[in-house]
Amino acid sequence: MGTANQPLVVIVGETASGKSSLAIKVAEKFNGEIISADSWAVRREVGIGAAKPTASEQKRVKHHLIDIVEPCQDFTAAVFKGLALKSIDEIYNRGKLPIIVGGTGLYVDGVIYDFGFLPEGRAGQREMLNQLSIAQLLELIDKRGLSVKNIDIRNKRRLIRLIETDGKRPTRANLRKNTLILGIILDREELIIRIERRVNKMFSAGLEQEVKALSEKYGWDCEALKGIGYYEWKEYFLGSQNLEETRNRIISSTTSLAKRQRTWFKRNKSIHWVSNISKVDDIVTTFLNKKI
Repeated sequence: MGTANQPLVVIVGETASGKSSLAIKVAEKFNGEIISADSWAVRREVGIGAAKPTASEQKRVKHHLIDIVEPCQDFTAAVFKGLALKSIDEIYNRGKLPIIVGGTGLYVDGVIYDFGFLPEGRAGQREMLNQLSIAQLLELIDKRGLSVKNIDIRNKRRLIRLIETDGKRPTRANLRKNTLILGIILDREELIIRIERRVNKMFSAGLEQEVKALSEKYGWDCEALKGIGYYEWKEYFLGSQNLEETRNRIISSTTSLAKRQRTWFKRNKSIHWVSNISKVDDIVTTFLNKKI
């Protein structure tokens, strides 16, 4: 039987919802390895703000696709897909269960719905587009008559990609066979508490020092410093924002991210939503025991 028909468990949900800890428990219970689907965890040197699994967690269970690209290097969902599929095959060949976990919806869907990603833009085009502001990019998109439906117009990368592809979107197949998608659902108030707790923990762990070192080494145009937990510090280091304002901005940005993630995943009717984590073992056991 080819690996395309082998079981795959996917765990999704909002940031700070407990996806990573659940994935580790599932991996330990069912002899699995974890593939991280996180657009910031792929980058080296961003540790605290990216909320990567700790060294001890990575010792408990083997993780894939963490710390694989340089801080300022371009990295796309298409590249992620290729690496994730390779990791899935390798995990199967070791007789283990692959578990994809993450909140970057495009990364996850690219794998489980076999997205046909479009080629990169023309040489030099991205460099030119990167010089434009979001307002200028939106003006160019409007002139070309391109639709921004389902595009986050605050995300400069997404706007540039829309122009590069002339409005074309990736193709999408049916859900991969023998795939269980688990979604963690939390009460909104509980999620906000978790987000605030996580941000406070990041500050205590030395996030300020991490961001300072990265900004001095690479400058604020580095991709890694465009992520939540990093770009909010720029005004602080320029002296126009205090520490508490910085903390509040990160909490606000993270809460907005969680809302976007919830919207993305709620569109997927194949997700098995769970609010009671204690039931996950039974759900996975039933899935692995079924005949395909």
